[in-house]
Order: sequence, then structure tokens, then C-alpha cells
Amino acid sequence: MPTVSPPWTYALQLPQDPRAPGIARHTLRAVLNAHSLARLAESAELLASELVTNALWHTDGPYGLRLRAVGQGRIRLGVWDTSPDLPAPFEGLPRRPGPDAEGGRGLCLVAHCADAWGATALPQGGKLLWVELGGGRA
Repeated sequence: MPTVSPPWTYALQLPQDPRAPGIARHTLRAVLNAHSLARLAESAELLASELVTNALWHTDGPYGLRLRAVGQGRIRLGVWDTSPDLPAPFEGLPRRPGPDAEGGRGLCLVAHCADAWGATALPQGGKLLWVELGGGRA
């Protein structure tokens, strides 16, 4: 039984370290288990890992994970960073990269796994890429 009823929010600033995606996955799983949302863990971990890895590779500044309840059994997972550049797949999901493309496949998982997704420019600079899980497809 969850000890906190929605709405709830968690934020985790992550290090510029290749272990950051693993830290995000472990933290995410613990939070989802605490809120009786373990059924979302596999998809949430996959998407968080992809978004955190992109932030790690594409920015030298700070970045982090945000997780919040957006309804009964529904979460919004976001990764913010200091880069203003939106990854191409977020600009027109779903879109598949060409057979010779060296990137872009990971973010295409968003179109398959998330119920909704988007990007928000942050007032202080940078962006927030977000996904929602736990409901019907958007």
C-alpha cells in the first residue's frame, strides 16, 4: 500500500558519469515499487535509460530525472538538461532512422513504449524531454 497518495514528485540530479543511467533505473524502480506501480517499471526503466544516456552524451552541464504522478496509476517521467537542442526523433515521432544511421534508434522506442511524449524548453535554458506511462495510448 502506498504511503503517499498522488500527486507526488521526485527529482534526482545525475552526475556526468557513465553509471548515471543505472542510478536512474534503480531509483526509478524503488519509487515505482513504493507507489505500487511496479507494472510500469520495465517500460519506465527503458525510457529513462535512453533519455538519461542522451543527456549524458549530449551535454556537459547538469542534468537530471523528474518523476511525478499525473493521475491514478499514471506517471510522467522527464529528463532535463542544459542543451537547448531537441533530438530529431522528438520533433516528429514516430520516425525511423535510415538503415545506415548511426543514431536515433533509441529514441524511437518512445513511440513504441510511451503513451504520450513531448519536449519543453526551460525558461532558464535547456530542455525537458518527457514521457507518460500508465494509461491508454495518446
